[in-house]
Amino acid sequence: MADVKSIKQRFGIIGDSPLINRAIDIACQVAPVNISVLILGESGVGKEFFPKIIHDLSPRKHKKLIAVNCGAIPEGTIDSELFGHEKGSFTGAHETRKGYFEEADGGTIFLDEVAELPLATQARLLRVLESGEFIKVGSSKVEKTDVRIVAATNVNFTELIQTGRFRQDLYYRLNTVPIYIPPLRDRKEDIYPIFRRFTSDFAEKNKMPSIVLTTDARALLENYRWEGNVRQLKNISEQISIIEKNREISAETLKKYLPEQITSVPTIYHGNGNERKNDFSEREILYKILFDMKNDINELRSRLDNIIINDNLAAHEVRTLMPSDMNNVNDGIADYRANNLYDFSKNDAHIEVADQTNVANESTQHIFAAEVVDEPLSLVQAEKKLIKKALDKYKGNRKKAAKELEISERTLYRKIDEYGLL
Repeated sequence: MADVKSIKQRFGIIGDSPLINRAIDIACQVAPVNISVLILGESGVGKEFFPKIIHDLSPRKHKKLIAVNCGAIPEGTIDSELFGHEKGSFTGAHETRKGYFEEADGGTIFLDEVAELPLATQARLLRVLESGEFIKVGSSKVEKTDVRIVAATNVNFTELIQTGRFRQDLYYRLNTVPIYIPPLRDRKEDIYPIFRRFTSDFAEKNKMPSIVLTTDARALLENYRWEGNVRQLKNISEQISIIEKNREISAETLKKYLPEQITSVPTIYHGNGNERKNDFSEREILYKILFDMKNDINELRSRLDNIIINDNLAAHEVRTLMPSDMNNVNDGIADYRANNLYDFSKNDAHIEVADQTNVANESTQHIFAAEVVDEPLSLVQAEKKLIKKALDKYKGNRKKAAKELEISERTLYRKIDEYGLL
């Protein structure tokens, strides 16, 4: 079995932190054994190297290794891509086509972003894992394949399973051996060597002098959070190499290329069984604030009712005290809903900020009913409006629009079709 050092040299992996060495060591140990592997880690950490290591060190190395980005294939065609289809099985199927599982027979398939698979496709994939059987789209003939599956994800599977978006039985089949790839912030000693390699390679390729960091710039580099991990580090190194004429980079210069630190980061599975859980996400915090404001205003209204009953406060005075505050809260919630693709149904069917309070004075009850009306904004309309706005902004570029909306391209395709935005 190959040692970790030779594997890093062979596949161009830079760094010597214990965490990355451990991940490579596990990949080397599992490679000769014909079982499924699940690679876990944040986006941009270099998960794509590990299927290559596993395949090249396995008995399947002389067969194909096919990489499939599950998040980049539209839901309507994913089954055809993976399992193939028969001629005439759907519009545009002019001939019989082999799928990836048939093409990779005897080899390895790498399913990147496996959590993006639709539930129907997950059921088909489970059958392949359990029996090696699959059926082409439009066919009734059961076919066999012998493939090894290596999957990867950057999301929390526990949450997906709990919300019914990923099959638990499939998760256990894929997760026979997990390999966790650490983020850059957990392997600080590797950040500078990786940066130096990127700048050196870029300089050599473009025939220019390589840049050099001062001591304070190196300290800044190593202590930055690197939300985009290796991918972001490479991007920054190339930007500096192109733009800066002075090849010695100070901390002040480096700061210009580093986005502000993001204090709340996406929750992902860390591979040790302990998921990072925040009491509230940013959305939930704002939702809670608005909801608390509702309760405060309801309490204020209740107190005013008592004042009206006890002191016979004039109806027009009540009108000047209440509606503006209520409208501010309603407007805040409506704006928040319109600008966030968020399913509030998980918490409440809607926020009834303007619910009517039973009051003893009939005329006062009439005022509240007339002035404060519950008109919950349609989330469908808000979502449709936001998607259209993103598509218009990027002139129909769905990839950029999906990134702006923080949803996968597959989800965006489905929403476009659902709302008739073609």
